[in-house]
Amino acid sequence: MNTGTLRPGIRIESADLRIVSLPLLSPFVISTGTMTAKTFPLLVLKGEGIEGVAEAVMDPQPDYLEETIAGAMDFLRRVLLPQIVGKRFSSPYELEPILAPWRGHRMAKAVVEMAFWDLWAKSLGIPLQAALGGTGDSVDVGVSLGIAPVETTLERVAEAAEQGYKRTKLKIARGHDVKIVEAVRARFPGIKLTVDANTDYGLADSPIMRALDAFDLDYIEQPLAYDDIRDHAKLQSRVRTAICLDESIRSARDARIALELDAARVINIKVGRVGGFMSARAIHDTCAAFDVPVWCGGMLESGVGRAHNIHLATLSNFTKPGDTSSASRYFHRDIINERLEASEGKMPVPKNGPGIGVTLDHAFLSTVTESSEEILP
Repeated sequence: MNTGTLRPGIRIESADLRIVSLPLLSPFVISTGTMTAKTFPLLVLKGEGIEGVAEAVMDPQPDYLEETIAGAMDFLRRVLLPQIVGKRFSSPYELEPILAPWRGHRMAKAVVEMAFWDLWAKSLGIPLQAALGGTGDSVDVGVSLGIAPVETTLERVAEAAEQGYKRTKLKIARGHDVKIVEAVRARFPGIKLTVDANTDYGLADSPIMRALDAFDLDYIEQPLAYDDIRDHAKLQSRVRTAICLDESIRSARDARIALELDAARVINIKVGRVGGFMSARAIHDTCAAFDVPVWCGGMLESGVGRAHNIHLATLSNFTKPGDTSSASRYFHRDIINERLEASEGKMPVPKNGPGIGVTLDHAFLSTVTESSEEILP
């Protein structure tokens, strides 16, 4: 495979679009439901002997944001991919006129754009990190722990602390919040601790959020509605702990409005949620202009999505530990050949070749593929 020749653009000759279902080692529970397998669209763009790969992060049901796998697959096969397969592009920026006119569907747009970034970086013979403007050989990472009984949670926190993770995040929900945080903080007074509510609370729950001020949390992530910035500003004025926004931030404009209103003092950037790397970098730069730190969130991605996240997190304003912990915490076997494993809270930037620096384990991938289709010109 030729990956080192600079060429005037790349012709996308075909696209491989499949649905993958990767079993989780144990159920992952958050306020909106329980996940036993990570099911996701996987896209491979092919051109001139090179392949660019990315995974989409929408869920089967609209429980995180509005997008669903079924809707995204239809939009990809009927609208987006037919507009790019068979055409030549000099850089990812040339995709914008194709992606921008369509409202919403950020996760579907992101998987196309991200796969092309990988393809483009490979055509240049450089790591994705370099194409994005990042630096460094590793990124700080933490763990995200699903909702579980107190003793189970304490065991999981102890394991994460022993492994040296830089931050521990607890999923919380109504009725499972102050007491679990109190127990963890009492047992582990020195760890960097955060909580993620996944939109489960309202402004009427401000007393619960104020109670969390007692536990020296680094931030409270997305406590209120997914589409509400103004009420987060009201909540931030009532609590000392920083509010971190996730679902509410879809664009640099959203980030600017939130920061102008003091609705958040930390922003979680998920490249799939915001529509791709161009949008992610714009949000990163907006937050930097406000002197507000960002971190890279995760969606229980396979090694493909994790690799993309790691490269993104090498940008300069990603100063808080991200969610890209070791893949072995979630999967018995991954769909890539390389092992993405953190050591002492640091995740190495994968660089087994240009682009995202990981390769598909095609033999195993075929066993966890539920459907596959090829898009031709």
